[in-house]
Amino acid sequence: MKKLTLLRHAKSGWDDPVERDFDRPLNKKGKRAAAVMGSFIKRNRLTFDQILASPAVRVIETLENVEDASNLAMEPTWDRKIYLASSATLLDVLRGARPDAEHVLMVGHNPGLEDLIFDLVPDDGTSPARDEVETKYPTATLAEMTLAIDNWADITEKCATLDRFTRPRDLDPELGPNYD
Repeated sequence: MKKLTLLRHAKSGWDDPVERDFDRPLNKKGKRAAAVMGSFIKRNRLTFDQILASPAVRVIETLENVEDASNLAMEPTWDRKIYLASSATLLDVLRGARPDAEHVLMVGHNPGLEDLIFDLVPDDGTSPARDEVETKYPTATLAEMTLAIDNWADITEKCATLDRFTRPRDLDPELGPNYD
């Protein structure tokens, strides 16, 4: 069994005058939400053997804020393929994860992350958390899954269970529902 945690980048600032979407930084609430999620990671003693992340500025800043709050050293493998990737591309990236990595954290963007959950977790009515994802996968939200595989190269659709879906507003009511 392998563990996969997905983290959608925190809320970015649309008011910043950047030329490319790739360069958009986090806004104030996004930084706060990322820190809240970092504290959650620390409280729940989550650790990751490998971190695969988009190199977009908002992902970099999300991980910096998570790292500060969790006291974990975040040493991601930056992969441009994750930036605005489809579920199929994200599956390919995961197939290339280190074979010895038992728990992988992937940090990226929607709609790819949301679609990846839909592809990995069967829609059989047994996962209330999956139903929450169908409603919305807000920024800075963690989705934790267990995969019925022994090797990342073997990842396929419908091989996962969604164990926990944690939104910033679940941890800090001031970050919801107008947050995202």
